[in-house]
Amino acid sequence: KKKKKKKKTGGGGGGGGAAGSGAAGQTAPPTVPVSRLFNNVFPEGEIQHYKDDNVWRETSEEKRELERLEKNMYNEVRQCSEVHREVRRYISDWVKPGMKLIDVCETLENSVRRLIEERGLEAGIAFPTGCSQNHIAAHWTPNGGDNTIIDKDDVIKFDFGTQINGRIIDCAFTKTFNDKYDPLLDAVREATECGIKEAGIDVRLCDIGEAIEEVMESHEVELNGKTYKVKCCRNLNGHSIAPYQIHAGKSVPIVRGGETTKMEEGEFYAIETFGSTGKGYVREDLECSHYMKNYDVGHVPLRLPRAKQLLGVIDRNFGTLAFCRRFLDRIGETKYLMALKNLCDNGIIQPYPPLVDVTGSYVAQYEHTILLRPTCKEVLTRGDDY
Repeated sequence: KKKKKKKKTGGGGGGGGAAGSGAAGQTAPPTVPVSRLFNNVFPEGEIQHYKDDNVWRETSEEKRELERLEKNMYNEVRQCSEVHREVRRYISDWVKPGMKLIDVCETLENSVRRLIEERGLEAGIAFPTGCSQNHIAAHWTPNGGDNTIIDKDDVIKFDFGTQINGRIIDCAFTKTFNDKYDPLLDAVREATECGIKEAGIDVRLCDIGEAIEEVMESHEVELNGKTYKVKCCRNLNGHSIAPYQIHAGKSVPIVRGGETTKMEEGEFYAIETFGSTGKGYVREDLECSHYMKNYDVGHVPLRLPRAKQLLGVIDRNFGTLAFCRRFLDRIGETKYLMALKNLCDNGIIQPYPPLVDVTGSYVAQYEHTILLRPTCKEVLTRGDDY
């Protein structure tokens, strides 16, 4: 039975409801493992029905049987999603101007570790907490010793992930402390919802991008007396997700002109959109914090003993999941920058520097993870917040 479950919110797309954000019995800050709150049976996400040529799937006995076989895996990704909902609910309410971003990240990450009952590569954090401010769109997290504090006029994208047995949940929201940004956030939230609604089995990726762009660019935002058209960040994308592989090879564009490749049954997708008051184009800049082992890399002979040793540490602790310098600091690694650079130069580790639009612009992001089940589309990370 489902224990202490909050009421379901109404689902969109003619579907069922989504789990509430957080369960009764959770503490603030969150410390109670969700397995205890839900008796290890986790609530289904929001159900959206397939359209047109795929309506038959809903009642197909064969498709239902395929789902019964995946029951345990579905339960695990729903557990990851519940952890995400409960942690983001707390962080969003608690975070305030004047706080250090490094403290916010550590509170968020420690909450995930407790709620998911972290155990090595089996369960835990899927990638570093992005907390990219203003014109920085993605891939920024503080390195050790960073003293960046939150300003009352900041637009912060909180992008964090959870995983069990490599099944990754990737979901993000934007936090502001000034309602002048609301039209920007509304544009991006609406664009992401459009992407989710358009997604489905046999849908072409390019068609989703075109629909997203149309919604995003119908919005404008007035900031300090100047009106900006909200632009999609055209070189940022949603993506398919596979076990222990955050970017699994298919990209979901957020503008027209993408690939004609189709979505397929059983795939997981992170549907994310980014709206900007700047150029709508990002480039790499600033100090790097995010790194990830290349998924397909074979054995590469290494000359540097320290690099060899660091690779062993990375393999044991992160595998092919993304990590950041703070994560290395936390497990007791020191003086590793030279070795890390060597691993990057050898093509074993890929650095992912922050992605930025023009200085002075503002970028907002919303993201959900969806699963294209054989019978329906499940928005796993839906909550009563977004």
